[in-house]
Amino acid sequence: MSDDHSHLDPIAVRVRALESLLVDKGYVKADALDALVDTYENRVGPRNGAQVVARAWVDPEYREWLQRDANAAIASLGFVGRQGEHMVVLENTADTHHLVVCTLCSCYPWPVLGLPPGWYKSAAYRSRAVIDPKGVLTDFGVSLPEGADIRVWDSTAEVRYMVLPMRPAGTEDMSEDALVELVTRDSMIGTGLALEPTGSAL
Repeated sequence: MSDDHSHLDPIAVRVRALESLLVDKGYVKADALDALVDTYENRVGPRNGAQVVARAWVDPEYREWLQRDANAAIASLGFVGRQGEHMVVLENTADTHHLVVCTLCSCYPWPVLGLPPGWYKSAAYRSRAVIDPKGVLTDFGVSLPEGADIRVWDSTAEVRYMVLPMRPAGTEDMSEDALVELVTRDSMIGTGLALEPTGSAL
């Protein structure tokens, strides 16, 4: 692989330099780093959660199981691991919208959503989500029907929440695989909605 990193952004260059330093100093092995990166790029992340959501959209029995015993239902699709214990799934409806925050730190369900975004860990989001959830949603471009109830859920080390967004209209004939492409990370936190059928992927 070429050492020319001119096409990378400054953060990516710094990450590469840090990886090289850790390997050169013998603190970590290159294959261990590769395995870690592969885990969070391909085996853990929002695509996993999107598969859970799409399955719930097409299978009413699975949706009921997901709300009754989220850990077992999610594990049945192969998504398990640290930071994914004690899951609770909250279903959005036309009348109720759920928003997830962790006011103390950044507790987050890694096996289904991957690493938390920077804004999720920020003090601004952690405080405003509780005192002004409607304002937060407005900042994220989410417009809810007048009178919709916004419920804020505070994740902890004991309980981690994931939102089951509403299925977009006009998707009745779409396959489960196609529906996966409509589910965004933000829609599973509650700071977004599922994409319309013409939208792009995660």
